[in-house]
Amino acid sequence: MPALIVNKYEEENYPVEEPDPIEYIKIRMEEMGLKATDLVPYIGNKGNVSEVLNRKRGLSIEMIGNLHKDLVFH
Repeated sequence: MPALIVNKYEEENYPVEEPDPIEYIKIRMEEMGLKATDLVPYIGNKGNVSEVLNRKRGLSIEMIGNLHKDLVFH
């Protein structure tokens, strides 16, 4: 029972926000020593990569799947 009270308190006072996918990609790029051009096989041409990283183009389901295979489970 005390764990439930602590959990409820944390949820109310310290909510965890949904992670931002673009920030996550940038963090993984840094961790893995990748440059934007390294994302071309996953996102498309350099223009698409730039637009995605600058939030001018959304991620498609295909892009997400491609990135997930190598950036999440690498």
